[in-house]
Amino acid sequence: MVANMNVGIIGCGNIAPRYVQGCNQWDALNVVACADINSKAAAALANNTGINALSIPELLADFDIGLVINLTIPAAHAEVSKVILLAGKHVYSEKPLAITREDGAEILALAEASGLRVGSAPDTFLGGGLQTCRKLIDEGAIGEPVAATAFMMSSGPESWHPNPPFFYQVGAGPLFDMGPYYLTTLIHLLGPIRRLTSSARISFTERVAGHESIRGQRIPVYTPTHVSGSLEFQSGPIATMVMSFDVQQHTLPRIEIYGSEGTLIVPDPNTFKGPVRLWRLDNPQWVDVSLSHSDTVLRGIGVADMVHAIATGRDHRANGRLAFHVLDNMLAMLEAAETGRHVTLTSTCDQPLPLPVDLPERMMD
Repeated sequence: MVANMNVGIIGCGNIAPRYVQGCNQWDALNVVACADINSKAAAALANNTGINALSIPELLADFDIGLVINLTIPAAHAEVSKVILLAGKHVYSEKPLAITREDGAEILALAEASGLRVGSAPDTFLGGGLQTCRKLIDEGAIGEPVAATAFMMSSGPESWHPNPPFFYQVGAGPLFDMGPYYLTTLIHLLGPIRRLTSSARISFTERVAGHESIRGQRIPVYTPTHVSGSLEFQSGPIATMVMSFDVQQHTLPRIEIYGSEGTLIVPDPNTFKGPVRLWRLDNPQWVDVSLSHSDTVLRGIGVADMVHAIATGRDHRANGRLAFHVLDNMLAMLEAAETGRHVTLTSTCDQPLPLPVDLPERMMD
């Protein structure tokens, strides 16, 4: 039985309630407190979830809290994660890990020097849909993987999000906002990336907010809103990836993996569920595959896996090296677009281990 770890949250925005709910699915976690530079946001989250609202210094000074989830805006991720580590606590950050390589590397170095762990979203690759895909690939269901496609194309979040300006700042855009889901999934399924190239553009220099609270507000755009890349994996496959906030409608798949013996349709990497569909040469029709792992988990499974790993001494799956490799790839895509060249990655990571089948309920080991 893994000892229970008390968890705090810094950053009480839209995603925070889902983390409280998801983390509390697990016996190893107990979300006890939250904090935000906006004390009203912390109070609202506390009132809605039954946890304590503290100031940020109070939360960091609480000796009983062993791990802090960093749910601040992307531009603040690095600074806040460093403060958490300096307070002697493990940190699990929303994606991306940071918005510069220097900050990402500093987070990892600080954690290693302090004997602490760094985890990072997304953890959706630990859900039933994507774990089933990994099992199929590992078992040879599509033969040798040779290629992949990954498409996240929408018209952007400004029509519905109550605070959309940050989506169009440096360190955001479709690549940094949604790219981590797709890159993490591809690395989970195919391993680390060796080399890439891309093209990118800002299609529209302004956006118009549609949420009732700020309808009509003009939003300047400072980062590419359409990025198209070609990724070469160390294991051989080549993937085509498009991340866009400039597409009104399309019929392309989210992710497909192509092998020598078949094709795998991968579910939305921003979810924990299916469907998973398989086509094979020896059965040339699309078949819906039953999930091999539970699809009832929520955001926070990565935190649960991290706490179990801390207790047992193994590596956790949604770890800092994986998150740094994802960050390195995203920055390399922007650099390739600017220079018109291929970029060879200097980072790498281990392909995350798949989850065991038939895990005990509410346990990760």
